[in-house]
Amino acid sequence: MSEQSLPADALPEYAERVLDVAELIPPGRVMTYGDVAEWLEEGGPRQVGRVMALYGGAVPWWRVIRADGILLPGHELEALGHYRAEGTPLKEASRSSEGHLPRVDMKRARWDGGARTECHT
Repeated sequence: MSEQSLPADALPEYAERVLDVAELIPPGRVMTYGDVAEWLEEGGPRQVGRVMALYGGAVPWWRVIRADGILLPGHELEALGHYRAEGTPLKEASRSSEGHLPRVDMKRARWDGGARTECHT
């Protein structure tokens, strides 16, 4: 069944699994698109990114990010507000960086998924 033929409220199974992982990430922590795919043992960073772009608005989307810690283009200020509210470790931007926006400090903010939960398949 293609995505176009799904009922409006139905999500593809893979998308549901990606969104479930996004909801598990604790406040102040992040996972990369690749981390999520690895945790699921399915897909890759691009597939996870596609799911987040299409369906991620109802979950803490700012906790699933690029591996370099750069804020999501077009959503930088909204994401930054979430990071600051949650105490997510950030690296201040250098004066030469475009927009002078900080990045997520991946060494301190990255979450490894903790103990595997029973709902993990």
